[in-house]
Amino acid sequence: MPVAPLSQKEIEDRLGDLPGWSVDTDRLTRTYRLASHFAATAMVVHIAQVQEELDHHSDLTLGYHTVSLTVNTHSVGGAITELDFQLARRVEDLAPGHGAN
Repeated sequence: MPVAPLSQKEIEDRLGDLPGWSVDTDRLTRTYRLASHFAATAMVVHIAQVQEELDHHSDLTLGYHTVSLTVNTHSVGGAITELDFQLARRVEDLAPGHGAN
């Protein structure tokens, strides 16, 4: 099933269910803080696994005690789609297990 860009209203509605996530131009974005670099690294590996399962990948940045994601859907011209929100939800669900906030 092909994906389609979401409207601004659809994006705003879905953001209400993802505290800490925001839109930066044409991408969903979120930065998590963690207790250590090792914890951040473990979270990156976990996110990479989810991305492989979904076959949908973000720009993922590992910092000293941070993990940052930005995501949009390249196949629809870099717009935000339901796929982006699926990935964001999965990351949001796994974050507490890594002590991320």
